[in-house]
Amino acid sequence: MVNIRNFDLNLLVIFDALMRERNVSRVAEKLSLSQPAVSNALNRLRTLLDDQLLVRTSQGMQPTALALELEEPLREAIQQIEHTLSGRNQFDPSSSQVRFRIATTDYAELALMPRLLSYMRAMAPGIQFDILDLPPETPTKALEDGELDLCIGRFGELPPRIRRTPFLKEHLVVACDAEHPQITNDLSLDTFLSLQHIWVSGGQRRGVVDMWLDENRLERNIVMVTPNYLGAPHLVIGSEMAVVLPKRMADEYANLLPIRCVPLPLPIPPFDVDIITSALRNDDAALQWLIKILRHQFTAL
Repeated sequence: MVNIRNFDLNLLVIFDALMRERNVSRVAEKLSLSQPAVSNALNRLRTLLDDQLLVRTSQGMQPTALALELEEPLREAIQQIEHTLSGRNQFDPSSSQVRFRIATTDYAELALMPRLLSYMRAMAPGIQFDILDLPPETPTKALEDGELDLCIGRFGELPPRIRRTPFLKEHLVVACDAEHPQITNDLSLDTFLSLQHIWVSGGQRRGVVDMWLDENRLERNIVMVTPNYLGAPHLVIGSEMAVVLPKRMADEYANLLPIRCVPLPLPIPPFDVDIITSALRNDDAALQWLIKILRHQFTAL
């Protein structure tokens, strides 16, 4: 049994870094230590815990079963200590210089960030943001490692260590050139199917519109596929093409471009847009404040 009174807690910081990096040289550089110091710390941990913890293999350093068992609770304990010592539970947005890293889609960036930045300029001018692309797979590790503060998007089943906060419900609409000859506000299903469509894939193999059409043995004419939402509204201008977009994004573009939006003539329910964070950050006052502001500013839209 390990006696915590005689345990050097600095070893846990090195263990956490080794579990993240799986490389002694990178850990030494990250913690401003020498490689022998990191190797010595690992050897001390091996002796104290009577386990190899990390084993060199042809694929690099691989953790043992005990190391994997210890990783999450020790990381949570370290972050709790850091949060407590840094006074993050006493967060003042008006004077804070915190920089949030958010992963989201181009849809959310366009529909949400202008309004959020306007609020921040007035209420929290020192706060800054880095916006990153939301990958197809939920970036669980990046959230747990602190590389991301939160993600905004559509998510399936999540592991217990990731916290989901309901954010928005979004509807789909059809966007087209303002003078499109076939599209009216009471667009019918038959007319919708006959249109030339742009499909924004967003990294998906099949979207909700086409899944509904498949289920009902229907098909639309997709003449172009693009991975991003931001360019799609520009492509319909001066053409007879149409594109299905989330309503908030479409409304933003309708204020800027000669396009118009009409209801989607399919009984597709609204979809959820959620905020996800690491459960390890539940007591992070700055992050919880940002989530509260996001929900307050946008839930009513």
